[in-house]
Amino acid sequence: MAGEESSQESAAGSKKMDELEGQWRLYEAYNELHGLAQEFDTPFDAPAVLVVGHQTDGKSALVEALMGFQFNHVGGGTKTRRPITLHMKYNPECDSPLCHLLSDSDPSVSHEKSLQEVQVYIEAENTRLEKETCQFSAKEIIIRIEYKYCPNLTIIDTPGLVAPAPSRKNRALQAQARAVESLVRAKMQHREFIILCLEDCNDWSNATTRRVVMQIDPELSRTVVVATKLDTKIPQFARASDVEVFLSPPASTLDGFMLGDSPFFTSVPSGRVGFGPESVFRSNDEFKQAISSREVEDLVALEEKLGRALSKHERSRIGVSSLRLFLEELLLKRYMDSVPSIIPLLEKEYRSSTRKLSELDQQLSSLNEAKLKEKGRTFHDLFLTKLSLLLKGTVIAPPDKFGETLQDERVNGGAFIGSDGLQFPHKLIPNAGMRLYGGAQYHRAMAEFRFVVGGIKCPPITREEIVNACGVEDIHDGTNYSRTACVIAVAKARDTFEPFLHQLGCRLLHILKRLLPIAVYLLQKEGEYLSGHDVFLRRVADAFNNFAESTEKSCREKCMEDLVSTTRYVTWSLHNKNRAGLRQFLDSFGGSEQSAIIGNSTSNGLSQDLSTASVASDNKQDVKPRTDVKLSHLASGNDSNTSTQTTETRLADLLDSTLWNRRLAPSSERIVYALVQQIFHGIREYFLASTELKFNCFLLMPVVDKLPAMLREDLESAFEDDLDNVFDITNLRHSVGQQKRQTEIELKRVQKLKEKFRYIHEQLNSQQAKFGQ
Repeated sequence: MAGEESSQESAAGSKKMDELEGQWRLYEAYNELHGLAQEFDTPFDAPAVLVVGHQTDGKSALVEALMGFQFNHVGGGTKTRRPITLHMKYNPECDSPLCHLLSDSDPSVSHEKSLQEVQVYIEAENTRLEKETCQFSAKEIIIRIEYKYCPNLTIIDTPGLVAPAPSRKNRALQAQARAVESLVRAKMQHREFIILCLEDCNDWSNATTRRVVMQIDPELSRTVVVATKLDTKIPQFARASDVEVFLSPPASTLDGFMLGDSPFFTSVPSGRVGFGPESVFRSNDEFKQAISSREVEDLVALEEKLGRALSKHERSRIGVSSLRLFLEELLLKRYMDSVPSIIPLLEKEYRSSTRKLSELDQQLSSLNEAKLKEKGRTFHDLFLTKLSLLLKGTVIAPPDKFGETLQDERVNGGAFIGSDGLQFPHKLIPNAGMRLYGGAQYHRAMAEFRFVVGGIKCPPITREEIVNACGVEDIHDGTNYSRTACVIAVAKARDTFEPFLHQLGCRLLHILKRLLPIAVYLLQKEGEYLSGHDVFLRRVADAFNNFAESTEKSCREKCMEDLVSTTRYVTWSLHNKNRAGLRQFLDSFGGSEQSAIIGNSTSNGLSQDLSTASVASDNKQDVKPRTDVKLSHLASGNDSNTSTQTTETRLADLLDSTLWNRRLAPSSERIVYALVQQIFHGIREYFLASTELKFNCFLLMPVVDKLPAMLREDLESAFEDDLDNVFDITNLRHSVGQQKRQTEIELKRVQKLKEKFRYIHEQLNSQQAKFGQ
């Protein structure tokens, strides 16, 4: 009998050891999986416990109590500024904690650290972040720990939530609170995480941390609620009924289907481990013993308040040890349930890494001169094809991503603004609300230019400007009002139209430069983009932008020459379109007699200029204007002597009031104003037509017929001079080689994990089969 009992005990012990060994393998595999997911940003669901709470709720202290030793930066205010991931593994052979800190720069490398070194590192990181503009970082501090008192858990300790006062003087704290909450919410989005929600309250209707948690997990279906600092709450209850409600809150108070069915209640003794005068515990064993003693004291205090013994269920919810056991069992179940789904994910990642490795090998083999040159030439042709397509019109590129409304275009490329500082209402321009790019956007910009410039009126003319423009001739001190009108008109036109020339150039250059990112998008979409060859692509982009800028500048200079010529010398044939209207205007004031006076003012050069303009133009008129008739009639000398004497008298009066008298008469002012209007409008029409034609010919067309040759010449010259720098072959080989090495490491780790999880899956199936038998 003794032998049989000994044999049974031995078998039971062996079975227990097999179970523990299986659990260790499982935890080790998931720890590696979590590290792989963090390092290579792979979408593996590695279950873990995420600790969430407000500042001073006792988060870090509870994590230390669960681990059985102290290591963290604990105290008032914000101490945790980076999430701390703890991969804890139970190891009965480790009498003291064995810690490995993963490197921030290379998470595949870990360094063995003492508890003091880990604490110093965490404090240094918190101090560093506290001094920076962004005082928090989502990058996790990852620590692997083995210890004889460690539970088999992966716990992530997050920065404490902050609830600042709403006054203006607390703006900095409010910004800090938003940053912390954003970080914590992002961590809670991982559906594989179990959320450990800490509440420091004795009234469950006061939902502080739960308010944030339930925004992500409304039903609390993956949340464990923990009431911390139980030892400070018990003395606050005056009646047993208050304790009953606190231990078993009504379902209406804790909404949803909370994980664990009811809250847990914990107390962590205050005091730090160390040998200094401020230390309370001399060792982690003393700290662990204090935690156990505190649990016993809490149970006794609760039973005294209730006046009865606690039930088995109530006892299972009180104390750090109860919480640790619950989380360990819960996480183990999650691990085991997730094993079958992890294997296909690892196989998919293995295939992806294998394909990536093959692509990198192919990329390395193609890094020779002949293939690189051919790649460059092919990209050159494809890039030009996409530019041509964008100018001709296409809908391949999404307008919501690359299109601009007219309002966007004005903000990014500059608006057409006249001397009055006002913009033309964008709603009056066709297609103003449409998001356009390429040729359609170019056409709309030119249409707006025509609308704006075509509607410009001649600026107001003051009497002072007319008097100042009269000046003194080089041979006499009389006045020449035709010259006065020309001086005013060309000055007004130059000041009015020159800004529009620069604005048009800036706008069209903006539209042309936008073709580059859209063409790159089209190439990427069709798999024709030279990814990895950043130096070469920057060279192409710089060449295109330089070409667009130099072409726009050259075109604008040509337009500027035309504007200068039309505003420096008045050629009357350019301003004869409204000549009949001008004659009618001049003939309207003063009646026929005034017209006769104007007709005789040919000695002053006015009608002579108008007559010359008529001869210079080929605009034939069937009916000769009335003023011309009067002028010829006077010149023929067929009038009566009375009429001739009257005319001569009036001519003398005209000369006296204009040529010899510098006082500006109303009639003279009207003549000057009419001539200025005529000249200004003529310059406007010529400027508008000439500018549009030149920008089409000397800016738009060179992109089609000159850019290809220029780009090809630039590339061929670069290929001959320094191909290595064009493609940055040395750095590219180094970069691709480094990617290949990282991919090989990832591939090996995925393969190793795949084999581990497959083995674990087979073991679980065999155990279930035995249990079933």
